[in-house]
Amino acid sequence: MNKGPYSWKSELVPLLALAMLSSSHSSLAGPLELSAAQWSDKFAREVDHRIEIPAADQARYVVLLKQALADAKLEAPAQIVLLIDRSPQVQAALVILHTDAGMWHLIGATAVSTGKVGSYNHFLTPLGVFPHTLDNPDFRAEGTLNENHLRGYGRRGMRVFDFGWQQAQRGWGTGAITQMRLQMHATDPNVLEKRLGTVASEGCIRIPATLNLFLDVYGLLDAVYDQAMEDGGNLWVLKADRQSIAQQGQYMVIVDSLSAVRPVWARPVPIKR
Repeated sequence: MNKGPYSWKSELVPLLALAMLSSSHSSLAGPLELSAAQWSDKFAREVDHRIEIPAADQARYVVLLKQALADAKLEAPAQIVLLIDRSPQVQAALVILHTDAGMWHLIGATAVSTGKVGSYNHFLTPLGVFPHTLDNPDFRAEGTLNENHLRGYGRRGMRVFDFGWQQAQRGWGTGAITQMRLQMHATDPNVLEKRLGTVASEGCIRIPATLNLFLDVYGLLDAVYDQAMEDGGNLWVLKADRQSIAQQGQYMVIVDSLSAVRPVWARPVPIKR
């Protein structure tokens, strides 16, 4: 996908206002019409556990993202992409906007938790490009306590983004490749959310509740879901008051930056309550 020298400075520049189109089930307030800079400001105000990534490292993540898409033989149209770095030294989710002009802009980043190997039924979170489709419909957390007295999917109503059965390496025994259910979801708000930024899950991606809401309310990964609604579908998992954007995407991309040490910037911004 890259031809000639890669100039990241030309891609990570402030963007002009983005025309936001309305979907048939958008709120009565109408479509959002925000610039990328305004989206970044909204992210900073609405999402916690944030990570402030320097421009040079943003550029390296763009390279990793483009390579992953190329390996999957995908050309990324103008849309939102969610990039996960499973490196134990980083553990981050990056919301990245690809524009019609071919530029990439980081909207924001947060701390997450991916698979912690070494225990039975714990997987190394798989690498690759994972489309968010209706083949494995999302659902919402019941908010009940599990056998460990934790709300594994977070508070009641939190959306569970389901990416289906995927091939992954076992984190126990011989480390064989087998199937695991790949999901992205919130986590227990009292015990586990404070551990975001470290490997801790059984293989899924745990995210802050505020990022869960940000993805859900604005439909950032809901391109396929919204198309189904426009075609007459009735998807209960989509909230009636959600506000979608024109650059909706459908891809979660998982990479490993192979960071040998924990970057200073990989520490989440303190939460202000």
